[in-house]
Amino acid sequence: MSTTAKTYCLDANVLIQAWQKYYSPKFCPSYWEILNDLGSQGRIFIAEEVFNEITRTEDDLCEWLKASKIPVRKIDGNVTKCLQDIYAKDPTHKTLVDNTKARSLADPWVIAHAISEGAIVVTKEEKVTALNSNRIKIPNVCDNMGVTWINDFEFISALNIQFACTRP
Repeated sequence: MSTTAKTYCLDANVLIQAWQKYYSPKFCPSYWEILNDLGSQGRIFIAEEVFNEITRTEDDLCEWLKASKIPVRKIDGNVTKCLQDIYAKDPTHKTLVDNTKARSLADPWVIAHAISEGAIVVTKEEKVTALNSNRIKIPNVCDNMGVTWINDFEFISALNIQFACTRP
């Protein structure tokens, strides 16, 4: 059994939806403290493209992320090779990005960084199973590439994260 701790590559939606909905720092500040701790330990990271996607909107999450301890991984030659491998493996992988609406631009990079570092992808996306779908999602590509992926609730469970509730 390996003693090396698993690392996790976070998709933008994991941070955005948590901030806006169920783990708002107004009532769950410990979630963001835990993410900072995990970032300091090198257990989690984000792709530079995820960082850019979140910080292009000047808001509280942008400010938090800029000050956070979550490492931001830049594209290097190995990551670029991993991205090329993703596209070469299956032509449908190109539908991961919605070029008409400039959405999901970071998605292939999340997977490429995870492949490069042997990390687990954490995403809010769910696998597309409809045969008539024009697009696929991160979980579809991860499955095709042999990359482990989980959602953020599975991430919390895997790391045995527990939140303490207090009343002012």
